Amino acid sequence: MFVRPPGGGTRPPRHARRRKGSAMSGLRRHPKPVKLRGLRDATKRGVAAADLRELLEKGCALFRIPLKGSRVCTYDDGTEVTDEYFETLPGNTTLVLLSGDEAWSGFVCDIARLLCADAHSHRLVEAAKDLMCGERSPRRRKVLGDLLLHLEDSSEAEEREEDEGWFHGVDARFKTKSAYMKYSCENRIRNYMKEVVSFGKSIAKATVRAEFMKTTTGLAALLKSNKYHGCYFDRTDEGTERLCTREGWFTCQRSTRTCAAPSTPSTPTAAERAGSSSARGTWTTEKKRTVIPALLEAVRDHRSDGVNLKYFYQLLFTRENLKLVHIVCHDKAPHRLTCDGRKFSKASAPRNKCSVSIGRKRLRVK
Repeated sequence: MFVRPPGGGTRPPRHARRRKGSAMSGLRRHPKPVKLRGLRDATKRGVAAADLRELLEKGCALFRIPLKGSRVCTYDDGTEVTDEYFETLPGNTTLVLLSGDEAWSGFVCDIARLLCADAHSHRLVEAAKDLMCGERSPRRRKVLGDLLLHLEDSSEAEEREEDEGWFHGVDARFKTKSAYMKYSCENRIRNYMKEVVSFGKSIAKATVRAEFMKTTTGLAALLKSNKYHGCYFDRTDEGTERLCTREGWFTCQRSTRTCAAPSTPSTPTAAERAGSSSARGTWTTEKKRTVIPALLEAVRDHRSDGVNLKYFYQLLFTRENLKLVHIVCHDKAPHRLTCDGRKFSKASAPRNKCSVSIGRKRLRVK
């Protein structure tokens, strides 16, 4: 029996009511599963929400942060999620929940935290090495290699007990890296001086040999007064002569147009200990070929007391001629170094200067 409903009109048939009810239920949004994490809490937690508002409410309750001012952004690039954007996101997208002034610029934020995580660096090193073993992509291997370079770098450590691996094979009397590097530089400069003396002893003519050896005595005195320029490799030196940064990093001094060294500065500190020549000066082979023979010519022409020691000292032992280059940039071919014959004698030196400046000391040259 058909009954007219109150207020007039007719009540729709039951099958029509079913169709209407099914249409209304079709408009309801199904909860979307996402992976939610916090700014400082990297733990990902599964949350299902039908819209952005529900996601924020559940996320704030889960991470215990205020709902007011909260927002979410994508983990990959830091794009802030709006109501419309949330509808387009695929399921299980990783999102970051933020509050207040917190910011997220993408996964690079995690990389920055990895590089600064000193407390867990050993775990990161092991994880990177494991990834490196199974990685075939050259690009990814390079990225992992660069990451390992930064994680394993202990150049800032100074004391022996802080970095025992660096001191492997180093005499026990050296307690700090700076002390050993200073000694290493001094020893190298001493060897350069020995080459000059050895050349002098091989001169056949006795009178010329005697004058040349007087000149080497003057050069040796200047070197001793300047402590054999050990400050070049001493990162703790307060002067301006050192070739490394405070952290102990050296850079290739070859022209940027021809330099083939890696873009990351190299540290010859460890290479020096191992006997490598990555800190070799480009002028080391030129002493015998050019500078020392020129010094002999000056002695023959002006005798020992007339030779311009400052000029030859700078060519042989100072940064005036010393260029620190990476091993891959070291050119073993003959260099085009020439000596200026006009500067061989004291008479050619400026008359208004009675002393010469070598390093941080001034010495009178007779």
